[in-house]
Amino acid sequence: MLAGRVEAGCDEAGRGCLAGDVYAAAVILPEGFDNELLNDSKQLSESQRYHLREIIEREATAWAVGIVTAKEIDRINILRASILAMHRAVEQLKVRPKHLLIDGNKFNPYPGITHTTVVKGDATYMSIAAASILAKTYRDDYMQRLAEEYPQYDWSSNKGYPTSKHRAAIREYGPTPYHRMSFNLLGEEPRQLSFDFGE
Repeated sequence: MLAGRVEAGCDEAGRGCLAGDVYAAAVILPEGFDNELLNDSKQLSESQRYHLREIIEREATAWAVGIVTAKEIDRINILRASILAMHRAVEQLKVRPKHLLIDGNKFNPYPGITHTTVVKGDATYMSIAAASILAKTYRDDYMQRLAEEYPQYDWSSNKGYPTSKHRAAIREYGPTPYHRMSFNLLGEEPRQLSFDFGE
């Protein structure tokens, strides 16, 4: 991070899920911000993530969350959808950054803003870690709401990821409108999938 340069960290959550939207966040932290607990959200407990979300939202210079729906994911693929979600987060920032720090190794340039991709950036840069926490907690909240609508898929626990219980529910009940139909929902060869998707 260059001193004085306004940078936004960006990360996504839900890329590997079978169901639900993909979420991304962009966070600009004030220069000199430090929090010893702030790390990759996957290394934190749920209570720690929500505690940090309050701190990030209160102390960040700017933050925003972007969403791409399951239907959009099916149309453009998950990699493009993850990048689009980051773009949507960046465009909502109330402060325009000069540079973007992107978790991972793939990104499509955002118009007028330079970027750097960083593998495992959420464990390297505070702003990316902060974005990771916001993306994860806001997506978890969303999946909890969907779980109330479709309790049989155990989304309150698996958050849409491909657990054995989730896939067993798909076999028994079929997919929901929130499932990503371009994904291999049952973990089998594509030719073995057989669903009736009548209108």
